[in-house]
Amino acid sequence: MILRNKLGRQFVVTVELDPPRGPDPSATLEEARSLRGLVDAVNVSDSPMANLRMNSVTAAHLIRRETGLEAIAHLTCRDRNVLALQSELLGAQALGVGSVLCLYGDPPSRGDHPEARGVFEVDTDGLIRLVAGLNAGRSCAGRDLGSATAFNIGVALNPCAADLERERERLHAKVAAGGTFAQTQPVFSAADVERFLEATGPLPIPVLFGVLPVRSVKMAQNVGRWAKVPEALLKDLEARGLEAGLAWAARLVSDLRALGVDGVHLYPLGKSAAVGRVLEAARV
Repeated sequence: MILRNKLGRQFVVTVELDPPRGPDPSATLEEARSLRGLVDAVNVSDSPMANLRMNSVTAAHLIRRETGLEAIAHLTCRDRNVLALQSELLGAQALGVGSVLCLYGDPPSRGDHPEARGVFEVDTDGLIRLVAGLNAGRSCAGRDLGSATAFNIGVALNPCAADLERERERLHAKVAAGGTFAQTQPVFSAADVERFLEATGPLPIPVLFGVLPVRSVKMAQNVGRWAKVPEALLKDLEARGLEAGLAWAARLVSDLRALGVDGVHLYPLGKSAAVGRVLEAARV
């Protein structure tokens, strides 16, 4: 069963992978193979943190072809104008990449090519509308394409945002633009998700909540710069290190499943072996 048909019907697990730094995809493919039978799909990021990586659509196609895993290609507004974005999407459809996650993208100044210029010709909502237009068989210039794409259109959410009313508004704007499912930034407690659900009310699309297995106190402190890491997790990491982080992630997956959410999106940050351990402990 393809991801589109699983969402909203069963508890879905996706995992984020970074594409290779160079032209050899073998390490990324091996990482993807290790996830077969464990997850429903893998995400392939688009030059994350504005650092050079293999094209996400190419990597997603190779993963699908070589491992049989469905792959969600990230697509950002950063590097392409509307002509290039549409061209990329038409190629993705031809290569069998059926799902894309629409993102704004980190500015080039953050990455390994700080002299590069960001494009940002459209914002995230504009990118979502662009994909939805291709799904309707027309270009953003209004030209009939002769046939339509059939993308499952992913959007991003932050359940721990300071302004949850604003996040609710952003969710509905992204759905109005054409979003069909969402994946979120990492959460670290079921209480965070409950607050988010209370603020948003009934979710208009399936949402997969992010889970990040923290491996050390140092990693937790770095994550704490942009997310709320519970004090209890920090103390447990001080005492037990990696095992504490994996156990916390497994409990969180179990708690979220008990809440009745649509699924989870795991961020192993290059340590895909952690995925199996977390899901086994969570009995998923």
